[in-house]
Amino acid sequence: MKLASIHRYPVKSTSGHTVGRAEVEPWGLAGDRRFLVVDGDGAMLTARKLPRLLACVPELDGDALVLTGPHAPPLRVLPAAAPRTTVRVWRNDVELTDCGDEPAAWLSSLLDRPARLVWLDDPTRRPVNPDYGRADDRVSLADAYPLLLTTTASLSRLDDWIAETAAERGEEPPAPLDMRRFRPSVVVDGVRTPFDEDSWKRIRIGEVDFRVVKGCDRCVLPTVDPVTHVSGKEPTRTLARHRRWDGKVWFGVNLIPDARGTIAQGDPVTVL
Repeated sequence: MKLASIHRYPVKSTSGHTVGRAEVEPWGLAGDRRFLVVDGDGAMLTARKLPRLLACVPELDGDALVLTGPHAPPLRVLPAAAPRTTVRVWRNDVELTDCGDEPAAWLSSLLDRPARLVWLDDPTRRPVNPDYGRADDRVSLADAYPLLLTTTASLSRLDDWIAETAAERGEEPPAPLDMRRFRPSVVVDGVRTPFDEDSWKRIRIGEVDFRVVKGCDRCVLPTVDPVTHVSGKEPTRTLARHRRWDGKVWFGVNLIPDARGTIAQGDPVTVL
């Protein structure tokens, strides 16, 4: 097995991009989900309810964040010390630093509603769920865990299931799903059995070891096309038929790194 691709999302719930190599930190990939968009009242905004967020393409340039979108020229944001605000990130209250009025105006124009950009200046503030992690495990602004792993074999099987569902319903066969719908951190190729990752407990990517702490239950976001930002029924409809338990649908597994290190596209992946 090998590492097929690495994906980084500098701003939570906006578009990500692939990188050839990445530093693994205790709380996730370096530069991953350290920024967040909030509304005028300081509440977290996500693409689950605002798919337009996916039109924002953030990239890191040294210490700066560059925001690109269809509505305005690119904006360069350089985080600095500023007043903090407490934001509820799912089950955690996290202190985040406001990035100022210029990115707020840029995002408000994109979303056609009041919005501000905030920054997690200290990534050690947010613990992972203690039911699955250790007391000192931390996560940036990702949903729950530092990294998410998916496999090309599982996506291929899901595509087959979706085609079967369409045929049974007399629908046109859809195009294969874009893995970007699932927002993985790392994608593994060469897995012989689809969904074999469900049984993994520890893995090594390159020279970095990870704990596989739980499967990933999926929200509505995978139903949003990452290019058109239009919502549909798949893959949730088919996952509910083949991958539903505990009242949820599942695709991918969550990872917590056991050490710092560098991973690169093409690295070997070993189940320990």
